[in-house]
Amino acid sequence: MNQIDTLQRPGETRWSSHLNSITSLLKMYNATSTVLENLKNTTSNYSQRGDSHNTYNRLRSFEFIFILHMMKEVLRVTDNLCQALQCHSQDTLNDMSLVLTTKDLIQNGFFFAAVDTQLQELKSKFNENFVELLTLTIALDPNEFFKLFDIDKICILVNKFYPEYFSQQERERLSYELKHYELDVCKHPNLRKISTLSKLCRSLVESGKSIMYPLVDRLIRLILTLSVSTTSSERAFSAMKIKEIAEKFNINKIIDDFSEVKDRRVQFK
Repeated sequence: MNQIDTLQRPGETRWSSHLNSITSLLKMYNATSTVLENLKNTTSNYSQRGDSHNTYNRLRSFEFIFILHMMKEVLRVTDNLCQALQCHSQDTLNDMSLVLTTKDLIQNGFFFAAVDTQLQELKSKFNENFVELLTLTIALDPNEFFKLFDIDKICILVNKFYPEYFSQQERERLSYELKHYELDVCKHPNLRKISTLSKLCRSLVESGKSIMYPLVDRLIRLILTLSVSTTSSERAFSAMKIKEIAEKFNINKIIDDFSEVKDRRVQFK
């Protein structure tokens, strides 16, 4: 089975070689994608073009890539058992031991160790409030014709994260302004083609919609300053910590410690 530089036909693949097949596809993923893309764009056969187009879309989907990597990890754990069960001279006792160890590795999440590590790293960088803020912010994202637009989530976003920027009356009025905004901006022939929040903010000003929907415009501007304000806050807190540490030191104590290291030509005090 030559699976290093070629992809196997489905009929040639047996349980013992599935791991090699998946590894081979991962190695040749970019090349395979390129071939399929060329086929769907250049082939004159409509049937082949349709098959290539569907296969390419599935191959490039998150679901397919996720399952491909997951299957690789699963089959790494089960490969020894598969190889042993297909031997001509089977050793039942050792095979049962492999069954138990394989089962134990899977149940204990052996192949999820890397995922857990990455998850912990992400949690350390992004706390729950920050993740929730980003999740709610997506409700204003204009990408794909405002596909994710959600009035309820936007109201939660304002009430939970930006209450100091909106009065009580403005927060109550926001939901009605958003309903008009949804019927107007989200279906506007030019504005609905915009893909980013920054471009939307600029277009609202250029079209005069920012005056019609001042609360929405204000919220978008607040969201766009999130990364700047977050960085500024981190720097401010960092500076505060340094200042607090510095205030704990006494100048006389520093001079005494410095003098005790070795004799100095000049006395500090």
